[in-house]
Amino acid sequence: MGLIKATFNAIGGIFGDAWLEVLEADNMDDNTVFTSAVQVRSNSKRNSNKKGEENIISNGSIIHVYPNQCMLLLDGGKIVDYTAEEGYYKVDKSSTPSLFNGELGKSIKDTFQRIKFSGIPSQAQKAVFINLQEIKGIKFGTRNPVNYFDNFYNSELFIRAHGTYSIKIVDPLKFFTEAIPRNAQRVQIQDINEQYLNEFLEGLQVSINKMSADGVRISYVTSKASEISRYMRDALDEDWRNMRGMEIQAVAIGSVSYDEESQKLINMRNQGAMLGDPTVQRGYVAGAAARGLEAAGSNPNGAMNAFMGFGMGQMAAGNLFGQVASAPAPQQQQQAPQQAAPQSGGANSWTCECGSVNTGKFCPSCGKPKPVQQYWFCPECGNKNGADTKFCPECGTRRPS
Repeated sequence: MGLIKATFNAIGGIFGDAWLEVLEADNMDDNTVFTSAVQVRSNSKRNSNKKGEENIISNGSIIHVYPNQCMLLLDGGKIVDYTAEEGYYKVDKSSTPSLFNGELGKSIKDTFQRIKFSGIPSQAQKAVFINLQEIKGIKFGTRNPVNYFDNFYNSELFIRAHGTYSIKIVDPLKFFTEAIPRNAQRVQIQDINEQYLNEFLEGLQVSINKMSADGVRISYVTSKASEISRYMRDALDEDWRNMRGMEIQAVAIGSVSYDEESQKLINMRNQGAMLGDPTVQRGYVAGAAARGLEAAGSNPNGAMNAFMGFGMGQMAAGNLFGQVASAPAPQQQQQAPQQAAPQSGGANSWTCECGSVNTGKFCPSCGKPKPVQQYWFCPECGNKNGADTKFCPECGTRRPS
């Protein structure tokens, strides 16, 4: 039992009356990997015979094969002939297998020699089709975060990846015998994908670890789809090709996300890198100063203390970020005590613990008495004198009452 390629002229108007029946693949979409043949025309009287068998392909029937399809002629569930070339084929039970390889190459003949049917022809012949197009849109997602050591961050990070991948059947005979359930009439990739998806995710983890070992920064993973495809081919293609006759065609990474701890480490490292820039430092300090002033001004209980604390914090921030240029010169620092003597309230003014500047003997804000001074400044020459001195020894000015 075999196939004879029929030419256009031999068919006679494509579907001439001489042909008992014409068969072709059932509806085959992007996710269909296998389907049985259906009749598109029949001149056979077998259709009106109640004892007729649907699985029997009459001698002389025509099978139409479209591009990117491989038709397998079965007898008793075993492959007796096949074709991967588009066209019309006549079933001839007296001929030997024709074995039309198409673009699959001669290697498929080796598979046929191992699985071919060598028994007595049965009465259960049928034609089935394998989809040779790229099977696209197979979704994947890592169930658990995958560890990724990044040299740039010098830490072990964890990522999740989601996307789609595609496969291509390169040995339809092996795929039929190893991946297609027996007696199936139609198979979508989702029907048989659970095992393959688990193997794919295992290979994806290996591929991501390889990228880590090669020094690829973790932030570049999303843009490295072609490299991931290459890694996946290295990890899976040989096994999948030898075991099931298929291979990875492409991998599309839709999104890469970090777990919570990894995101914190990345944010901390990026913030530290930014603050290493002097321009960013000044902007950060200015922003902190503005926020501090706003917070101090909105403090109803002790705004003066809040402003004083803000000043101390500003000085500490300046020292932290190395703002040496903004600090006063040493000469200015030495002159500061001499300039601090005069007060806005005059020579007799004093500052209460609550922050109020007063001239009387009691604070009008809180009622506390004026503290006993241990020294006094001369109102004429500014000389500092002891509390028990009534006249300035420098200029003779009497101590103010």
